[in-house]
Amino acid sequence: MPAGFMRPMHRNAIIDAVAHNSSSARSLSHTGNVKDIRARAGEPAETADLGGDSWALALTPRLAQFAAVARHEHVTRAAHELGMPQSTLSRAIVRLEADLGVALFARRGRTLTLTPAGRAFLASTERALLDVERATESVRADTDPTAGKVAFGFLHTMGSETVPGLIRTFRADHPRVRFQLVQNYGEAMIERLRAGDLDLCLTSPVPDYPDLVARRLDEQKLRLVVPDDHPLAARKRVRLAEAAGELFVTLEPGYGLRRITDALCAEAGFTPKIAFEGEEAETLRGLVAAGLGVALLPPPAVPRPGVAELTVTAPRAVREIGLAWMDGHPDTPPVAAFKKFLLGRRGKLIPR
Repeated sequence: MPAGFMRPMHRNAIIDAVAHNSSSARSLSHTGNVKDIRARAGEPAETADLGGDSWALALTPRLAQFAAVARHEHVTRAAHELGMPQSTLSRAIVRLEADLGVALFARRGRTLTLTPAGRAFLASTERALLDVERATESVRADTDPTAGKVAFGFLHTMGSETVPGLIRTFRADHPRVRFQLVQNYGEAMIERLRAGDLDLCLTSPVPDYPDLVARRLDEQKLRLVVPDDHPLAARKRVRLAEAAGELFVTLEPGYGLRRITDALCAEAGFTPKIAFEGEEAETLRGLVAAGLGVALLPPPAVPRPGVAELTVTAPRAVREIGLAWMDGHPDTPPVAAFKKFLLGRRGKLIPR
């Protein structure tokens, strides 16, 4: 084997792509181009990803054939490896050289050796084939039922306790499944779903869009959080209308919890006066402790000093937590398993 050659590709990974492809090989004359050839073959002149004059569209099916012949320096042995007739492979190599307008091999009887142009072409060809092999192994690994990948998004407020507990429980039965985790607010995660970056997300409120499927899993009580020296701090329960005159610290517009806060205040008969808009619930809790205002928040994972957390009796202050995914997108086995697990947690998703 000549120096510098890559190890043989896994045969099963390339045979389907190259075996007997001569019937569909696109021949390029020295005065024509790929677009002309495809038009003569009745194929579309343009594709979604590559321009009509792309050499890649014409040459890609034959790269593995060329690499096999270069590796063996013998057409018959290369044809045996590829599982195709020797005559078919021989004609394919001749057409490839004609398309390129370059002699890739010097021929001595049945033996072929690479020309300088052939060696240069082989180096790039092997890199391209190796990239395809790696890409194939990557996507196959991600869909492996026992060790595949789940891209999962969740709210900031579920990151300290709820999501780690869910993953820990799931991995007891699926220890090799890998997670790609994204922590963000609801609308941002929905955009990540649409972009294909996420398979599933836990969000609130439960989204209602025609391109998504969403299932309500649980609800979480919201509390009115006040400084521990506030006049209401000695109370256990409060009507939200009693906080109508207070300054509120809230999440920024676009966050689900902000929409819920605004809606609950409206139901209580007032529009909250905003002292601060942030991105993290625990930041808001700290600002409440500092006396900057009050807030409607889910319970903390760990009690925070300096605040009192009051049950809201009216209106009913809860947020619904739902699981969302793209409608019509097929699930890989690990995603399907995790989705089934989460749906099975309906009513017991949030630690009580």
